[in-house]
Amino acid sequence: MNGGPFQVLVAARRPAPPARAISRLVVAGAGGALGNEVIRRLVGRDQFDNTEVLAREPIRTGLRGVRTQVIEGDPATWPATDADTALVMFDPPRMFHQRERALWTPHPQQLPALAAWLRGSGVRTLAVVLPHAQGRLPEALKRGLASLDEQSLAALGFERLLIIRSAQAPARSAPGGRLPALASWMLSIAAYMVPSSEQPVRAVKVAQFVAAALELAPPGIHVAAPETVWQAAQGDPRATVRQWLAA
Repeated sequence: MNGGPFQVLVAARRPAPPARAISRLVVAGAGGALGNEVIRRLVGRDQFDNTEVLAREPIRTGLRGVRTQVIEGDPATWPATDADTALVMFDPPRMFHQRERALWTPHPQQLPALAAWLRGSGVRTLAVVLPHAQGRLPEALKRGLASLDEQSLAALGFERLLIIRSAQAPARSAPGGRLPALASWMLSIAAYMVPSSEQPVRAVKVAQFVAAALELAPPGIHVAAPETVWQAAQGDPRATVRQWLAA
């Protein structure tokens, strides 16, 4: 006898395994090279069941599990979102990409209001990728809350708050006249004085860092300095994230 009926009865009395909680992500600032890489990585790995992208006008995403929410005006007037994780980026859209121009990109001064809307909607995890001007942030503040806006985010009560500072390339302006051009050329020498650990890294590496941080970070406030993001770009981002979180 193979005991088939008995095994069926035993299996029927076993408690069913707990259902996996549905994980939902909302993204603000999905345009630009960074936003494109982050969406491709998070959606492609099925890290989240549903992804909502904030947009200025309706668009068709063409990606399974991704939809857009059209918003305008003050975040305090927006309808609540249905997400438990949020990602905010400030990478401007590339103007030659028609679809990216329809996406909504926040300004840094909108961060407190945006975060308050997310927390009021029930978001428990917030990850913010902040552009960092080379050499502008004192060493003592690179791994802590460096502004009143960041402190206001911490006070909102997110279970997990990830602040990732990624170095941005200095803005280039076309000087007019010989004297401004000469002064700009002379000042450009300072760019070579910036440590390599504070130089911008490729968007794909930042996206890998963000994806690993969202997956591995425990509850609490975690701030990644530009040097940490640069270090992740030189090797295994996931290993660097583990070291960063364990520090």
